[in-house]
Amino acid sequence: MNIKIHYHAPITPLEKLPQGDWIDLRCAERVELKAGEHRMISLGVSMELPEGYEAHLLPRSSTFKNHGLLLANSCGIIDESYCGDNDIWRFNAYATRDTVVEFDERICQFRLIKKMENVVFESVERLTGPDRGGFGSTGIK
Repeated sequence: MNIKIHYHAPITPLEKLPQGDWIDLRCAERVELKAGEHRMISLGVSMELPEGYEAHLLPRSSTFKNHGLLLANSCGIIDESYCGDNDIWRFNAYATRDTVVEFDERICQFRLIKKMENVVFESVERLTGPDRGGFGSTGIK
């Protein structure tokens, strides 16, 4: 699968490694954040995703450990319509402690997901499946 990419900063070029399905993204600027601050951190890329695909963006497993950063919206979704030169990918960061992220440091990751087919909801009086017992019903073990 070929993806057109435009780099907005001289970051290390993206690559899909043979192990795993996630591709690391890098900070395209040096960022200093104080505890409680929020910032949309530039990842320095714009892409034309293949038709019918979207990117799911999540922090790397070390991002919180190293920087105390959370992805403010839990999961970033970038669909195929966000595809222009000025549609720069960003990491929606919330700092839980004072931190500095250096330029070109790996901060998050993404993978491509095939978009869901159209869905039509049918309203019914009752469902025919067995009840599991409601939310949180799998127990505490």
